[in-house]
Amino acid sequence: MKKLAALLMLATALSAPSIAMARDVSIQTSLVQYSGHAAYLAVYLTNPDGSYNSTLWVSGQKTKYYGDLRGWARAVSSGGSLNLDGITGASVGSGETLTVHANLADTLLDAGYQIRVDSAVENGGQYADDAVIDLTSTPATASGTGYVNTISLGL
Repeated sequence: MKKLAALLMLATALSAPSIAMARDVSIQTSLVQYSGHAAYLAVYLTNPDGSYNSTLWVSGQKTKYYGDLRGWARAVSSGGSLNLDGITGASVGSGETLTVHANLADTLLDAGYQIRVDSAVENGGQYADDAVIDLTSTPATASGTGYVNTISLGL
């Protein structure tokens, strides 16, 4: 019995370092000043090859406009069913900032994964990959190309 207990403790000690750790990642997306309705945003994670991994947040309650978030909509439609329970919220107004918190595995950091933001405004423009930032182990900031002014990554 003592040998079995010792063997179990040894197995646990050897396997513990391989258990993936996760950390809270903060993604801040600030919008430029513009005229018009509040923006719909899709914040999502892509794999190192650029393919869709997961949705982190969608801003905007009217699902009929989700198709205007073109890069994200194209990516999720190829993946089958979509469950957005608990990861949606109000659209984001001109000049405002959206902060999203996600619990992501440490193995994703510095491994080529990216966080992307698509944006769209009703009766306005649509920007696939409006802002793209590498998922790194150090804080970073990148500029947007449409409604997104900046995207910042904090750990």
